Amino acid sequence: MESGYVTTPFGRRPMSLGMLASQQLAETIEPGMKRSKWKLFRAICEARPALGVTDRALTVLDALLTFYPDDEISEEKGLIVFPSNAQLSLRARGMTPATLRRHLAVLVEAGLILRKDSPNGKRYARRDRAGAIGEAFGFSVAPLLARAVEIETLAAQAVADRELLRVTRQRMTLCRRDISKLIETALEEGVPGDWEGISAMFRALLARLPRVATAEDLAPLLDEMGLLRAEIVNMLEIRIKTKKIDANESQIEHHKQNSNPNSIYEFEPSFDTKQGEKAAADNDPNAGPSDERRLKPQKPSGGMSNRTGGAADPGAGPSLKSFPLGLVLQACPSILDYGPGGSIGNWRDLMSAAVVVRSMLGVSPSAYEEACSGMGPENAATVIACILERGGHINSPGGYLRDLTRRTERGEFAIGPMLMALVRANGPAARHAS
Repeated sequence: MESGYVTTPFGRRPMSLGMLASQQLAETIEPGMKRSKWKLFRAICEARPALGVTDRALTVLDALLTFYPDDEISEEKGLIVFPSNAQLSLRARGMTPATLRRHLAVLVEAGLILRKDSPNGKRYARRDRAGAIGEAFGFSVAPLLARAVEIETLAAQAVADRELLRVTRQRMTLCRRDISKLIETALEEGVPGDWEGISAMFRALLARLPRVATAEDLAPLLDEMGLLRAEIVNMLEIRIKTKKIDANESQIEHHKQNSNPNSIYEFEPSFDTKQGEKAAADNDPNAGPSDERRLKPQKPSGGMSNRTGGAADPGAGPSLKSFPLGLVLQACPSILDYGPGGSIGNWRDLMSAAVVVRSMLGVSPSAYEEACSGMGPENAATVIACILERGGHINSPGGYLRDLTRRTERGEFAIGPMLMALVRANGPAARHAS
């Protein structure tokens, strides 16, 4: 195509700025550039939605490319094809002339081909005495060559998006199956918990699934389902640990009864030397309650030392499994303002912020220490962040925290539903990954 040359359509077909832009784009083909016409056509098929063309229009483009004499499109071999409507209709699977003209117009508007009409609107080529084409009138495929890189990029993106959607749908299917079967297992095994509420939450998530969904539509739903699945697993693991603790206590009691029934201090040998003192105290009418307490063996403190090094107390409640820090910060963004430097990058920062917020909310140090012992430091900090996020809905944060600690020790409290409610309330907030 000659530089600066503008061709207008024949007859009543109007000229448009889009056609002019396509002609200017066709003049920007780099020297020596060439592409396989069928590889380029496959890329156009992949990128069809982004290019705004229909499948029938691609059928016409396929037929047009069969008239290009070589497998590679290049300026050296010419860029004009000039089939008649009758020939083009045959190669377009017998498409009617009216339909053919309509889809040719779609290809022109999409900027994939150009019209180069002759003075009388016919398509033909003038040849010299050697048989070489001097000038041709018909359809130019120059835009395909000029937009080759763009088309290939769009095709690669379409393939990546399709693969992401496939993987997301696969994960969604697995997550739905897991939740359904885990709820069924919990009901059959009689695991304590609000399984009716969890089932209703699961049904509500399923109802939000769109009929035709993209990966962007499924991503937030998949996150919420993953959180629900993690919470169900957490509750089932608590049940398993509780059963193990009960079994261990039964074995220990059985061992106590059969080992030496005459010695009540078999497991507290350090108090054997004080049996005579206790007997004297029992026979002494002047001995007070404080004397008796002093002689009784004391249980070790239930502080945080058992979590960091020592063996866990068999009578303590089962510990909760902590959730990802990014999810906690998504559900409770208000806690970020209290982190070191106004940000939270790890669990240590969150626990430091929780200490500040604990004092601000009026939660006593003993209540927070009991929560750390019963739930774990990470989960205690998470609960403090949730209490802060709920603001004025909680009248007594300290009493509320103590109640949650007691429920945790009985295996009746789970953090997951609280976090999920806050995630939904805050909407699609940006995640602060740990």
